Amino acid sequence: MTVHLRLVEVAKRFGRTVAVDGVSLDIEEGCFFTLLGPSGCGKTTLLRVVAGFHLPDRGEVYLRDRRITHLPPHLRGTAMVFQEYALFPHMTVEENVAYGLRMRRVPTTQARARVARVLELVGLVGQEGKYPHQLSGGQQQRVALARALVVEPEVLLLDEPLSNLDAKLRVRVREELRELQRRLGQTTVYVTHDQEEALALSDRIGVMNEGRVLQVGTPEEIYLRPKNRFVAEFVGVANFLEGYWVGPGVVRTGTGELRVAEAAARQGRALLAVRPEEVRLHRGAPDGAVNVLRGRVRSVTFLGSVRRCTVEMDGVSWVVDVPGEEEVRPAEEVYLEVPPGRVRVVDES
Repeated sequence: MTVHLRLVEVAKRFGRTVAVDGVSLDIEEGCFFTLLGPSGCGKTTLLRVVAGFHLPDRGEVYLRDRRITHLPPHLRGTAMVFQEYALFPHMTVEENVAYGLRMRRVPTTQARARVARVLELVGLVGQEGKYPHQLSGGQQQRVALARALVVEPEVLLLDEPLSNLDAKLRVRVREELRELQRRLGQTTVYVTHDQEEALALSDRIGVMNEGRVLQVGTPEEIYLRPKNRFVAEFVGVANFLEGYWVGPGVVRTGTGELRVAEAAARQGRALLAVRPEEVRLHRGAPDGAVNVLRGRVRSVTFLGSVRRCTVEMDGVSWVVDVPGEEEVRPAEEVYLEVPPGRVRVVDES
């Protein structure tokens, strides 16, 4: 695939605060790429650097082979949808969508045709004469999206565009957004702090913290093979055990020795991570099983499809998910079985 958007060692500082710290990324054409991270990690600042609203202190931004680092926003070939939508309250839907074309001096007849086409694309036919206050939150979001798409950008930039919607509407609109992006083949960079949203929408995810991109990969790679503790903790829920390598694929921890699928010989400290749904809970010690830990249930929370149990083991607390129909009670003694292939070795940093 062709690299459509390239960032090379991009850095941005506000006073003494380092917002973006030497980020390099290659985003392929047609990719739905998500920048995921906690508030204040630098993801929106990075998006604004790509859009041209912030000039980087260091580094370059390329669209294909064209250097756009110092171009103004309207000459970059990008369009941005803001978290608050930024619709003009005194303009109708049609006028809001056409605004960018008017600024680009697109002929009226051509502009009307493009506006009509994009309104049909986002499902707003019949709403052309309404004002923003007459629309639902989901409709306002579509107007903002249409306004960005109508200028036919090479890269679409989305800054937490669903955060103002309620939970059910957010799920529906994100499905519509993903389907539209696939249909158009539009290269898209999306910013969110919502892990579920990132996993559901993305072709690839870049997890950010403290101005840096810590891992880039598919949703499956990010969730199933996190490279470090921050990624494992931020994306989903993870249980950790610290220990020392005592042989190929064997780590000694405070709760006993654990076998891992990694066969390479290692020495020194080890940090292991296990997802709650990958732990098997038994009432008695399972025969012939490896990686069995004994503990006591501290609490149980019913979440519908699963019961989330907190299990204490020699001063270590783990979260374990079992099917919702399975009865588990606080204070029960249980045994936790962890298949070696489900134990991940992660970087402690």
